[in-house]
Amino acid sequence: MIEQRIYIQGMVLNEEMRCSLADLCSLCGVNAELIHDMIEEGIITPEGPSMREWCFTSVAVKRVQVAMRLQRDLRVNLPGCALALDLLDELEELRRLSRRR
Repeated sequence: MIEQRIYIQGMVLNEEMRCSLADLCSLCGVNAELIHDMIEEGIITPEGPSMREWCFTSVAVKRVQVAMRLQRDLRVNLPGCALALDLLDELEELRRLSRRR
């Protein structure tokens, strides 16, 4: 019998993490043009006054990764991804508030 091994790679994101545009592109496997398009659609918001000084939070990394899965798996366009991500955020907030009661 042949033994088959599957390797899974992951990353632990923390709230204090900040990354550059180049780092974000590398982490998510996308190009800078797509990140610019995501910024224009409101999917993510960079911190910093200019593109050279932009930094992104772990939340932005997660949102880009989810948007990429929505595009790949469901063929959702960027405006649809923005809407879906906003609805997912709202759902998460409602669940959080519901647990407090």
